[in-house]
Amino acid sequence: MWRDAALVAGKDIRVELRSRVATNQVLPFALLVLILFAFALDPDRGFLGQAAPGLFWVAVLFSAVLAVQRSFAIEASDHAREGLRLSGLDPAGIFLGKAAAVAAQLGVLEAVLTAGVVVLYGAHLEGALLLLGTCLAATVGLAAAGTAYGVLAASLRVRETLLPLLLLPVVAPVLLGATKAWEAGLAGHPAQGDPWLRLLAVFAVVYLALGVLAFGPLLEES
Repeated sequence: MWRDAALVAGKDIRVELRSRVATNQVLPFALLVLILFAFALDPDRGFLGQAAPGLFWVAVLFSAVLAVQRSFAIEASDHAREGLRLSGLDPAGIFLGKAAAVAAQLGVLEAVLTAGVVVLYGAHLEGALLLLGTCLAATVGLAAAGTAYGVLAASLRVRETLLPLLLLPVVAPVLLGATKAWEAGLAGHPAQGDPWLRLLAVFAVVYLALGVLAFGPLLEES
C-alpha cells in the first residue's frame, strides 16, 4: 500500500511540476482572493487583521477544491482512469497517494499565503507551533476529504460544479477549527487553540480511515 501510494503521489506531483497548473492558476487565484479582501476591507485595518485567519482559510479552502478537481481531471482523458483501475495498484494506496499529492500542493500554497497575510493584513505570527500544527492537520483533512469526494464526482459531467457542493459542507468543521486555532495563535494564546487543533486531528484521522476503506468501491463506480 505504501509503495503504491508513493508511486501515485510521485506521478501526480511530476504531472503538476511539468504542467505548472498549480503555480500558474491555483496560486494566483488564492493570492487574488487575499488581495480582493484587502481592497474590500482596507478602510478598516483593525478589522482586516482580526479577520485574517478566516480569510486565509477561505482562500485555502477554495484552492483545495481547485487542486482536487485538477487531481482527477488529469486522468479524465485517454481512459487514464480505467488504466488506473486495471493497474493492480492497491486502492488504498491510490487514495493515499493522490491525497498526499494534493496535501503537498496545499502545503506550498499555505506557505505563500502566510507571507501574503503578513504583508497584506499586517498579521503577527505568534504561536508558531500552533499555526504549523493547524496547517498540518487541516491540510491532511482537506486532502483526504477532497480525494474521497473527488473520485465520487469524477465520472459525472457536472463534476466541476458538483464537487464544491459536495465538499464544502463536509469540510466546514475544518474551516471553523482552523480559523479558531489561527485566531488563538495570532493572538498569542496557543492554549486556547489546542481544542480546535484536536478537532482538526480527529477530522483528518476519520477521513483518512474512510478514504482508505471506501476508495476502492468509489473508484470502481467512477
